[in-house]
Amino acid sequence: MNAFFDRFKDPLVLLGRLLIATIFVGAGYSKIGGYAATQGYMESMGVPGALLPLVIFAELGGGLAIVLGLLTRLAALGLAVFSIASGVIFHGGSADQIQQIMFMKNLAMAGGFLFLVANGAGRLSLDAKLFGKT
Repeated sequence: MNAFFDRFKDPLVLLGRLLIATIFVGAGYSKIGGYAATQGYMESMGVPGALLPLVIFAELGGGLAIVLGLLTRLAALGLAVFSIASGVIFHGGSADQIQQIMFMKNLAMAGGFLFLVANGAGRLSLDAKLFGKT
């Protein structure tokens, strides 16, 4: 059974990277267009709006790094921490079911990123091409 799955390992790792990064690339990009509204929302949640450029960098830059498989372990670790922190700040502690689901989504994404930290980007990545690391 393992031989069957091993044949598809490289494209599956690439697809996994693309899927987990999509939400971050899209969110980071949308924050650029909705800068003032996002700052206002952050501030309403007790987070300084001045941190928005770092949030955009984390989401957009980290997401693109995951897609490309470039410095993947570092980017994945950063996005795992970001996912947990943003989940706690923006969704944690609420009795609202939707907020609880959003919090669990953030934890699940952090788990996926920790798999990337542990296993790397795979052979279909810039890490493999540039550094010989998977």
